[in-house]
Amino acid sequence: MIYADFTINWLNKNYYEKVDYLPYIPTTWLFVKLSDIINVARGGSPRPIQNYITNSKDGYNWIKIGDTNINSKYITSTKEKIKKEGLYKTRYVKPGDFLLTNSMSFGHPYILKIDGCIHDGWLVLSDQYGAYDKEFLYYLLSSPYIYKAFCSSVGGSVVKNLNSDKVSETIIPLLSITEQKRIVKSVDCIFNLISNS
Repeated sequence: MIYADFTINWLNKNYYEKVDYLPYIPTTWLFVKLSDIINVARGGSPRPIQNYITNSKDGYNWIKIGDTNINSKYITSTKEKIKKEGLYKTRYVKPGDFLLTNSMSFGHPYILKIDGCIHDGWLVLSDQYGAYDKEFLYYLLSSPYIYKAFCSSVGGSVVKNLNSDKVSETIIPLLSITEQKRIVKSVDCIFNLISNS
């Protein structure tokens, strides 16, 4: 199902939540549980990992947090690959999926430009209905609003970890793709002004 095909009847089902305590939010926006629209899952690690690392061209990209740049929104390459035998102990992800760092500096989103496998230091978010513009979802997941929600859901006394079940319960806005693109255009314009000043 594509967002453009969503109907008012679908949107008016009982399982969504409308937030009334934010008066500056347009009345056409709905607020839903993230898991109503986006599939959230945790990665997994074949162990011991050194037994699964390979230099073979047939290997699968092994996506690690070290493959990211904090100033980038994309993951485009990996330094390591894993053997096919490790697939059943990890999670396969594909271009267009979002990855969230799961521990330490948790909650930073990245858009995948490659396929590969992720360890348990990642959460993967897949927009199963095509309800979000990728750039809008990136800005949304990067926002203080979402970060604050993630902060309230982390567990662990020393090392803070995002729990996939609690992330799934995060309330997010659902609005038309047209409005999402308009917001992205405005945000990009503001960032360009800032970077050029």
